[in-house]
Amino acid sequence: MIGVVENLEVDDERLRALLIGRRDELLATAAAGDDAAMAVELDQQRVGRLSRMDALQSQAMSVEAKRRREQELRRISGALQRLEDGGYGDCDNCGEPIARRRLEVNPAATLCIGCAGRAES
Repeated sequence: MIGVVENLEVDDERLRALLIGRRDELLATAAAGDDAAMAVELDQQRVGRLSRMDALQSQAMSVEAKRRREQELRRISGALQRLEDGGYGDCDNCGEPIARRRLEVNPAATLCIGCAGRAES
């Protein structure tokens, strides 16, 4: 039994490293992407209509990317907190353990595969 506990601790440390690495990556991307989400200048004398449309579309895409980054950062922060509190790896819905392979793919997962499937349908 001790070997199993030690393996889970090693896995948790590896998953913590994955979460921190992803968080750092998102924060670095956020710093570069914030400029693209700024307001578009609509001076018709300087920029043609199609260029303004492209700029507006680019701005909307940047705003959405920022929203998704912030959402993922919140999920990562929650996962790191659950690691600290000892509740990491348990499904938020049913309380059953989340499969380790699922956590390896998505370390911020909060639902087991069964509950995630039911939530999507």
